[in-house]
Amino acid sequence: MDKLNKNEKDILKVIKNELNTNLSKGSLKKTNATLEDSISSSESLLNSLGIEITSNTKTKSTNKNYMRNTKIIPFEDLLNEANNNIPEDIDFTDIFTKTEIEENFNIIKQLNDNFNGIHKLDKTDWAICTLAGLVAAAIDIILVGMPSKGTSGTTAGSMSNWIRSKFDEVIPKEDIGKLERLAKVPYDASMNVDNRGNSITDVYVDGLTPYFHRLVSVGHDPLLGLIFGVLDVLSGTMTTVDRKGKIVRQVMPIYSNRVETDIIEAIKKVVNHFKSDVNTSMGLPAPFMSVFNLFQFGDIGELNQTIAEIVQGMYYDGYDFIHFLSSSIPVVIIELGVRISYAFKRIGEGHSIKESIPITTNREKRPKLGTMLFTAHTIASAVNAGKVVVATNTGVTNPFLAINYPQWLAFVKTSFQQLKWVLLEKPEMRHKYVMGLIEEEQKYLYDDIDDLWETVSETFMF
Repeated sequence: MDKLNKNEKDILKVIKNELNTNLSKGSLKKTNATLEDSISSSESLLNSLGIEITSNTKTKSTNKNYMRNTKIIPFEDLLNEANNNIPEDIDFTDIFTKTEIEENFNIIKQLNDNFNGIHKLDKTDWAICTLAGLVAAAIDIILVGMPSKGTSGTTAGSMSNWIRSKFDEVIPKEDIGKLERLAKVPYDASMNVDNRGNSITDVYVDGLTPYFHRLVSVGHDPLLGLIFGVLDVLSGTMTTVDRKGKIVRQVMPIYSNRVETDIIEAIKKVVNHFKSDVNTSMGLPAPFMSVFNLFQFGDIGELNQTIAEIVQGMYYDGYDFIHFLSSSIPVVIIELGVRISYAFKRIGEGHSIKESIPITTNREKRPKLGTMLFTAHTIASAVNAGKVVVATNTGVTNPFLAINYPQWLAFVKTSFQQLKWVLLEKPEMRHKYVMGLIEEEQKYLYDDIDDLWETVSETFMF
């Protein structure tokens, strides 16, 4: 039970004192009944004596124009009296009986259950989530596949190969050379020394090799590069997170001719550099892959690898930006499938199109949609975890290539949102729902009190 404030405690104390006072004086109903019996007996006696009771005899009691003077006692006086009679603090248990408190508790519980029922997934919702999650998982296993490097380049599932071929069509090999000449950036050093043994970097960067330099250079990250890559181009620096997790930002005097002073030109250069690298043998790393170099912990798999080493191995074996895009297709299918199904179901239930739009930044407006997305992504992530286990137990050289990185990003995102909803937003929303219904009932009560006051005012003068 919530704590009462001082005003609420004062009101309860006055009510308790008045109840005690009336109980000590006896039942008003019983007194009225006794008076009525006495009046009836007197009338019978007078009638037996031949005395007629005329209407004038009752004029005073029946005249509607007769007003009784009644004094209203100020609340402060009532409170002072209550404090004198009841010095200790009281709560609702001093006012209501145990049965009445239990009845109120059951009513509140029923209102809470009603709210939970509104946002609880029904059979159709569960079917939508399950189907979306399983279809996405099947597409990941069958069509996305696992990347593998060979003499013909990186290959994976049929859908992944098709997406990679489209990149080759959009950015053919003859265009890559042009882009490389146009988009030379200061953060593109692939070694710490040149072929003659001259230093390129002032600070040694572990992993600055033709194979890993894009993974350690933050400017090559497809998302972070739009920030750090642009800053590096403007300042003539290279920002790296090396294979041991060391963060280094150093000036690159050898590439001073690659600096831009205009931010728009710097952005163009970074984007063009992305385009020049995306179709190469090593490709661009997936978003935030360079950040995983900081995760120098873990003891995973037969080789007892850290998380950083696992991610570095994934990139080396072909898990690049293009494969990341291919792996995003199952995630997109879940998002579209669940959201569209949710909208049609809402419209079918009688909600307006505006109320059924499956896109919102406010979870409280579409709480069931958030739960459905979380459920579908959980199912797909669970299947993907099974895919990794199967790859581990079937002799795959690098079973971690089975990980659907975008799917796990979506799972982490929706898990955080669901946890926030369950622990913070849902209890607050449920409290507002219950209190809204209680306040609505209070309004009816106050209306009845107003009606009673008007009726009493016709007889009593205050």
